[in-house]
Amino acid sequence: MSSTDTIREHLAEFLDWRSAHADFDAAVAGLPPTHRGTVPAQLPYSPWQLVEHIRLAQADILAFCTRPDYEEAAWPEDYWPPAEAPPDTSAWDESVEAFHHDLESLRAIVKDPDRDLLAPVPAGTGQTLLREILLVADHTAYHVGQLIVVRRLLGSWPPLAAG
Repeated sequence: MSSTDTIREHLAEFLDWRSAHADFDAAVAGLPPTHRGTVPAQLPYSPWQLVEHIRLAQADILAFCTRPDYEEAAWPEDYWPPAEAPPDTSAWDESVEAFHHDLESLRAIVKDPDRDLLAPVPAGTGQTLLREILLVADHTAYHVGQLIVVRRLLGSWPPLAAG
């Protein structure tokens, strides 16, 4: 395996690193539906808003990296859901599933030996694929940490063991 292949493997793993802290899946696991739209005292967001924000930001960066016709979304309204609670249980499940789908797309891009990690992204102004992958990983980790704090304040962390 070449050093470039090793870097690609590390980057793909870094997108949802589990070695040093909880990942997205751990942060959403076992969250009771009744808590998904609850905003703890003195915090500005609910678990739903954090999960959906993580998904929306990741989807936007994926589009930025892959679509030459990408148009920048409006901040903050296009990056945060307007409601504190998901409209229904399926919205939560769909958001989590879409997060995973886009994460796999990013992993596939990173692992593709035909993609130059240091080349500018098509719609960018000099940003590289490497920069955007690091941005996604950092952004997700930051908000996963917030999600865990929110869950602690709601009394739903750590998740109950399945069974």
